[in-house]
Amino acid sequence: MQRAAAPGRVLSLKGRALRYLSQREHSRAELARKLAPHAESDEQLQALLDQLGSEAWLSDARFAQSLAHRRAQRYGIRRIAAELATHGLQDSDQAAVLADLQQTEIQRASQCWARRFGQAPQSALERSKQQRFLLQRGFTSEVIRTVLQQASQTVSDPPS
Repeated sequence: MQRAAAPGRVLSLKGRALRYLSQREHSRAELARKLAPHAESDEQLQALLDQLGSEAWLSDARFAQSLAHRRAQRYGIRRIAAELATHGLQDSDQAAVLADLQQTEIQRASQCWARRFGQAPQSALERSKQQRFLLQRGFTSEVIRTVLQQASQTVSDPPS
């Protein structure tokens, strides 16, 4: 919830930008969209965004890392990549973050599956339900196959 400025006081464009950035990381495109109604001109807005970027207040790479960190425990790489793309990030910013996520994809999918289901599917209907759940979370079919195979093996393997 946004707090209003003191009565009779209007926030400057930079003040609004810093307020948004103090709450969480924003992409350049997202911050531009939020500030556009308050800017006198597009040139003023672009100059402010350039200034914030040069002063390290605004960073698309940092935003991408932040978003990926917030979403990683619940979603797969495909869903995170789609969300990053909606924020107008450069491919280089996305690629670095997605490469890091790729290394832990199976582990994160297993944790997500375990929180939701916890036991291997006993029927084809249960298996398809678990597959759909993980697909909707953005995990790839190869990762889902691996997770469900691992779950089935732990059930079929007798305890040592």
